[in-house]
Amino acid sequence: MPQPWSSKAPGAPPRARRLPRLLPRLLAVVAVLLGTVLTGPAPAARAAVTLTRVSDFGSNPGALTMYVYRPAALPAHPPVVVALHGCTQSAQVYADNSGLPQLADRDGFLLVLAETGTANNPSKCFNWFQAADNRRGQGEALSVRQMVSHAVTAYDADPRRVHVTGLSAGGAMTAVMLAAYPDVFSAGAVVAGLPYDCTRDNSPYACMNPGVDLSPADWAQRVRDAYPAYTGPWPRTAIWYGDQDTTVAPRNATELRDQWTALHGLPQTPTRTTTIGPDATRQDQYLAADGTVAVEVDRVPGIGHGTPVDPGTGGEQCGATGAPYFLDSICSSRWIARFFGLDTSDPGDPDPGGGTAACWTASNYAHVQAGRATTSGGSTYATGSHQNMGLYNTFVTHTLKESPTGYFTLADTGCP
Repeated sequence: MPQPWSSKAPGAPPRARRLPRLLPRLLAVVAVLLGTVLTGPAPAARAAVTLTRVSDFGSNPGALTMYVYRPAALPAHPPVVVALHGCTQSAQVYADNSGLPQLADRDGFLLVLAETGTANNPSKCFNWFQAADNRRGQGEALSVRQMVSHAVTAYDADPRRVHVTGLSAGGAMTAVMLAAYPDVFSAGAVVAGLPYDCTRDNSPYACMNPGVDLSPADWAQRVRDAYPAYTGPWPRTAIWYGDQDTTVAPRNATELRDQWTALHGLPQTPTRTTTIGPDATRQDQYLAADGTVAVEVDRVPGIGHGTPVDPGTGGEQCGATGAPYFLDSICSSRWIARFFGLDTSDPGDPDPGGGTAACWTASNYAHVQAGRATTSGGSTYATGSHQNMGLYNTFVTHTLKESPTGYFTLADTGCP
């Protein structure tokens, strides 16, 4: 039986998923659900980014729409970033304001944008709270997975370097994708989202605010239950939120941290804490035994519910505030790309595995997790050059040099 706040019933064809008599209530409830207290028509952002719609990417059981932004200078075997918009938004709005297309141009990754619509949810929210859509092998989750498969095949992208990020309902759906498909996504960034499967035994309202407090072990088990046969490794996870968010309470960031640190077998005390960006965002990092950042929590001061952006042309700036829920603060997309191992613009900023923007020293396991290397038959090979790096484990360590972007060579004897 479908939830009363959803217009999509399990198994029903997309155009038959409407409940006309409940539409007024649906609109009101879903507006609250996504934190979109509507005071009038949302201003439309000027469409500055050209997206390509992909009409045939699979069976699409979740009735989603796929768009792609392909940089003109896309390298061979590029990484992929999947972006999931928030409620009342669209793929175009997210592309125009998040800053991700500009980063794709600079860092050489393929950007895939999934879009939902009013046939699925009256406020155009991803149905993160509904079992028909947040489980492996069905609904919206499977549609996003099919988009990844199409992107890897059609654009010859690297299946080992697939990442996902999203805002609010898109952030909660990001957590869904990491839990349901840990074998597909190497890393994800949840912006103003919620821990996976909170609504198994709680209402979406309680999950959003004040939030639900479970033990780290209980949260981790919910992720394991999403794909019981999976044995790891788990995706690396970054968590972003505004400390004044009253729509998705900041407690959710703590619960997300508990969920993913427990999966990685890490304590809930950060390994290191620093401040980043123009607004002194607090960044807590939780390091795995090999030195990689397994979990990261970024607390943005003084903002509410939305994607932090920093409009401008400076090296650390990106994004625009031309639509609701894009908040002038810090360029979160740039830091997220850096967490994914894609942003190499700052020579003073280390990659999650260590080293500098041009050179990376880490275990073979860490190189593979960051997309700098691949595995085959138990051995590790540098991405691009395909040089043999030895066994795929946490004990063998190498230095890789990246030049050009996305092409790695062994540089153990020196890496300027």
